[in-house]
Amino acid sequence: MTLIRARARAVDAVAASERAASFTRRSIKSASKLDGLLLAMTMLDLTTLEGKDSVEKARGLCRKAMRPYVGADLGVEIPPVAAVCVYPSLVATCIEALKGSGVKVASVATGFPSGQYPLDVRVEDVRRAVADGADEIDMVINRGAFLAGRYDEVAEEIRAVKHACLRADGTLAHLKVILETGELETLDKVRLASDIAIEAMASVDDELGVMAREPFGAADFIKTSTGKVQPAATMPVTLVMLEAIRDWHASTGRIVGMKPAGGIRTSKQALHYLVMVQETLGVVRVPGWEGSPWLTPDYFRFGASALCNDILRQVAWLKRGTYMAGYDFSES
Repeated sequence: MTLIRARARAVDAVAASERAASFTRRSIKSASKLDGLLLAMTMLDLTTLEGKDSVEKARGLCRKAMRPYVGADLGVEIPPVAAVCVYPSLVATCIEALKGSGVKVASVATGFPSGQYPLDVRVEDVRRAVADGADEIDMVINRGAFLAGRYDEVAEEIRAVKHACLRADGTLAHLKVILETGELETLDKVRLASDIAIEAMASVDDELGVMAREPFGAADFIKTSTGKVQPAATMPVTLVMLEAIRDWHASTGRIVGMKPAGGIRTSKQALHYLVMVQETLGVVRVPGWEGSPWLTPDYFRFGASALCNDILRQVAWLKRGTYMAGYDFSES
């Protein structure tokens, strides 16, 4: 068993809330707003995680992902989203539908959303999704173990899941570790869970020799929520997680991605999050990068399907001066 080094640290909740609120008060000019909205579109993980999901719904989601708006009347080209996120049983369908598009396929696994299944079941869930072609795995930690103080157990489970992301060709599917921050109770615990997840994933990189091929690490993520628990993503929680990523990069030079998920439904919210990323991580200079790696879909994602159509409505407003009706856009 690998003992984690991460230790609890106090987070000033009042200061974090005030700092997070300050990002909502930035003035953004129209041209920059349009650029920000199109950037946010490229960072979306379009998601369907319902009991009524079907092959037909997954294919529709893939069509939406590749071409969020069908038409040429917005006055600007709308880019495809970053990924679709589905249950493991639909991975193969999405791989086929998205072939050649560049849109990734992510799959939730590990007993989503509870994380309470036996570890061998969770690991097999991941192996099957990876074997079917998943580019990314969104796993959820066992919050019961974490809240009981069994931190090494949580870390070992993350390590086991990351090992299961190993493909036959020796490459790794990217891993996103969902903390389910709405159940972690305090920002102190959010920070500790972030540090544990980051350290556990990095330890597998070291074990597998990933750093020899990828100087910044395996492009893994920490993620706020499943979207099944409220509150889901909030700006103070995301800020604390971004600061964990910043501090990890400062001490190791490695880059970890961030995915706020759940509750981000409007373009205005998305822009607030992008401002927060820019002012927290965008100022960090990374050798070999022009600009910030965290302002790219490689290292920042939104788990927010409802956001897609609101971005389209806001783009229409900026380009045409009128809002389009909700029925002008497909749901999937």
